Amino acid sequence: MTDIRTLIVKEFPDRKTTHAHILPIYMSSSFVFDDIEEGIDIFKGVKKGHSYSRYSNPTIDTVANKIAALETQGSQLKATCQLVSSGMAAISTLCFALLKPGDKIITQANLYGGTTELFSKILQPWGVTPVFTDLHGLDWIEHQLQIDPTIKMIYGETPANPSMACINLKKLGQLGKKYGIPTVIDKTFCTPYLQKPLLHDIDFVIHSTTKYLNGHGNSICGAIIGIDEQKMSKVWEVMKLTGTNTNAFDAWLLNNGIKTLALRMDAHCHNAMELATWLESLPEVIKVNYPGLKSHPDHETAKSQMSKFGGMLSFELSGGLDKGIQFMNKLKICTLAPTLGDVDTLVLHPASSSHLKVDREVRILNGITDGLIRLSVGIEHIEDLKADILQAIR
Repeated sequence: MTDIRTLIVKEFPDRKTTHAHILPIYMSSSFVFDDIEEGIDIFKGVKKGHSYSRYSNPTIDTVANKIAALETQGSQLKATCQLVSSGMAAISTLCFALLKPGDKIITQANLYGGTTELFSKILQPWGVTPVFTDLHGLDWIEHQLQIDPTIKMIYGETPANPSMACINLKKLGQLGKKYGIPTVIDKTFCTPYLQKPLLHDIDFVIHSTTKYLNGHGNSICGAIIGIDEQKMSKVWEVMKLTGTNTNAFDAWLLNNGIKTLALRMDAHCHNAMELATWLESLPEVIKVNYPGLKSHPDHETAKSQMSKFGGMLSFELSGGLDKGIQFMNKLKICTLAPTLGDVDTLVLHPASSSHLKVDREVRILNGITDGLIRLSVGIEHIEDLKADILQAIR
C-alpha cells in the first residue's frame, strides 16, 4: 500500500476525456517522458516533443503557430514564429542569432527610442555597429552594401515610432535578397491584419505582441517570425540559451486577445483617420503624422502595402516642450501611459519619455520635436476623444 506522504506528492492522471474548446494553459516547467529512449530522441531532435518550458511549451507553440499563419495568410509561404518575453527580447534575440562582433546594421534614425538604445548601448559595445540613416535612400544603401562586406543586417520600422514614416518594403526586401543581407521589420503598429512584410520579400518580422496583437494591456510578450528554417532554428537556440522565452500564461492571454484583432483594428483605424483629419484643421497643430493622410510624404507607399492605415498617429503642437506637457496634464478621457495598442486611447510625449535619452539634435532632425504628441487611438466614441483633445489643447 502506498504511503499517504507519497500519494500527496504524486501527480494524478489528467482526467481530460474530450478536447478543450479554448487553448489550455500548460503551466508546467517540465514534461514527462514515457521512457528514457523517448527522452533521448527528443533531446537529439529525432522525435518532436516537449521536455522543458524554456525550450518549448504546448500553449506557447500553439499561439506561435497561429501568428506565423497570420503573417503568411494569402500566400504559399510557410513561416516559423518564436515567442519571447517582450518586443525588446525579440529584437535582441534575433540580433544575437544573426550577428557577431565586427558586423554592422543599417537602420533608420527615427526608430523607437528603446531600439536605438539597444543598438547603441548593448550591441555597439559588444562589437556590432549600428549605421543610422534614412531608409528611403535605397541608392545609398545599395552603395554601402557594395563597398562594405561587414554590413550583415538591414533593420527598419514601418510605420516608424513615433514619426509614422513608412519605408518601401518590396524595394528594401529585394535589395536585401540581391546582396544576401537579411532584412528585419518591426511592424508592431500594424499587426498582420494590416501589413504582411514577409509577402514583400522581407526576411524577418518583429512584434511587441504586448501591443495590438494582445490589445488589452495585460501581458508582455514578443514575437520573431521568419521563413528561413535554418536561421529560425538559430533564433530558437539563442532564445533557449539566453532564457528570453515567454511563459504559458502570457501566451494564453495573447491568444485570447488575437481573437478580436480584426474588430479592434477596424475600430482603431476608423477613429485614427477621423482624428488625423480633424487635427489637421486645428490652428494650434503645426503638423499631423498619419500615413492615411494625403499630406503624409509616405502616403502612397503606405497605401501600396497596408490594407488600412493603423491606429497610431502623432501631431506637433505649437509651443514646444511646455505646451506638450501642459496638454498631457489637461487630458481627462485619454490615458497617459508609456505603451500603445490597448483598446483605450493612450497618449505619450516622446521628448519627455520614450525618446528622453535620445540626443535632442538627433530627435529634432528626425521630426521628434519637443511639442510632438503620440496618440495610440482607442475605440472609444470619436466625439468624446475630440472633445477631450480639444479642451487639452486650448
